[in-house]
Order: sequence, then C-alpha cells, then structure tokens
Amino acid sequence: MAELEGSEMIGVASALAAGIVMGLGAIGPGIGEGRALASALQAIAQQPDEANRITRTLFVGMAMVESTAIYSFVIAMILLFANPFWNHFVGG
Repeated sequence: MAELEGSEMIGVASALAAGIVMGLGAIGPGIGEGRALASALQAIAQQPDEANRITRTLFVGMAMVESTAIYSFVIAMILLFANPFWNHFVGG
C-alpha cells in the first residue's frame, strides 16, 4: 500500500469528515421533522378548527430544525472546498 503524503492525508481526512458531518447532520433533522409532522397531523385530527394555527407553528418549527441540516452542509462544504491545509487545486 502506498504511503500518503501530508496533503493527501488531509484530503482523505477532510472527505471522511465531510461525509460524517452530512450523515449525522441529516439524520437528526430528518427524524425531528418526521416526528413534528406526525404530531401536527395528530393535533389537526383532534382539533380541525385549529388547523391553520397548527400548520403555521409547524412550518416555523420545521424551518428551525432544517437550519441544523443547512449548517451541517456548510461545514461539509468548508471541509471540502475551503480547507486552507489541503492543496487540492494542483495543476492548470
């Protein structure tokens, strides 16, 4: 097996870390949004007159939960494309 140089090792570590960040950063919001939607549908089924109010609150809550996934995406993009320790744009 060939030895990796410093820059290559940082590249591998950055790609691995970006994958882990996106994996964990997508699981939490996915589960949270699913549970929030299930609870909102149950609440609407029990109180149909309050559907507009429940839906509005649901969308605000889902936007807050989704921001976690967006932050994870930003961190992954920084690890892949703006890492100052990784000289991955060689050539040309």
